[in-house]
Amino acid sequence: MKEKLVVVGNGMAGIRAVEELLKLTPEKYDITVFGAEPHPNYNRILLSPVLTGEKQFSEIVSNDDAWYTEHGIILHKGAKVVDIDRRNRRVITDRAMTASYDRLLIATGSNPFVLPVPGKDLPGVIGFRDFADVETMLAAAKQYRHAVVIGGGLLGLEAANGLVKQGMKVTVIHLPDVLMERQLDAPAAKMLKKSLEDRGLEFVLGGVTEEIIGKKRVQGVRLKDGREFTADLVVMAVGIRPNIELAKKSGLYCERGVVVNDTMQSYDPSVYAVGECVQHRGQTYGLVAPLFEQAKVC
Repeated sequence: MKEKLVVVGNGMAGIRAVEELLKLTPEKYDITVFGAEPHPNYNRILLSPVLTGEKQFSEIVSNDDAWYTEHGIILHKGAKVVDIDRRNRRVITDRAMTASYDRLLIATGSNPFVLPVPGKDLPGVIGFRDFADVETMLAAAKQYRHAVVIGGGLLGLEAANGLVKQGMKVTVIHLPDVLMERQLDAPAAKMLKKSLEDRGLEFVLGGVTEEIIGKKRVQGVRLKDGREFTADLVVMAVGIRPNIELAKKSGLYCERGVVVNDTMQSYDPSVYAVGECVQHRGQTYGLVAPLFEQAKVC
């Protein structure tokens, strides 16, 4: 009898761990993967070119449906795992489907951080995290004119650039007084700002978002200093938070992320975790290189 491996999360880190496992011992496990999104595994880093129109979604799929079939992996798309019964070693989905495991791999990734301001739940306020967000942005660009991106880090600027290319008038509101402050010093950030302004982007630096205005749908953004900006679409790109709800609910030890040891094992010896949901030696990660390293180790 093969052991059962269940993977919660069909993203880049979880599936990379499966690929590494197949290289080493392709026959060891019966593998079942649950993905909350209705798609096969795709490369999230390449969502920006899909937004600008340079790539189609099909071009950023890393492992298509046939890959899962070929490796005997059962993939449940659009199935969200809502509970882990660790005593009986089984997972339960939002459709009351269950799957039992000998080993469980949690790869639930992260969620966009949403600013806790009034109006944050209005239709038209989104993050930039998955293909559904890109579809929302493309639809908004066809129908509306004004977009506000909150956050002038790498992700925010990618969203803003994509929306400008789709014909929207875009304002970027950024809390620090320089763009991409994590990667650039002040002179470099100035050059970047000028080059993006030449492409038609507008910037509000040192801008503190106080409220998102709108009745049935988002209509604008109000800053603390009283300025208001028209917005038919608001993209929040102010950072990510490890998605640890499921792990916490099942009683696994978590701090900022699911706490794992040097072999990516959680405090439950049959449960492992990789990716943006993980905390290893006090660190959480949001870049792909360390996540692929985790997958290999796991």
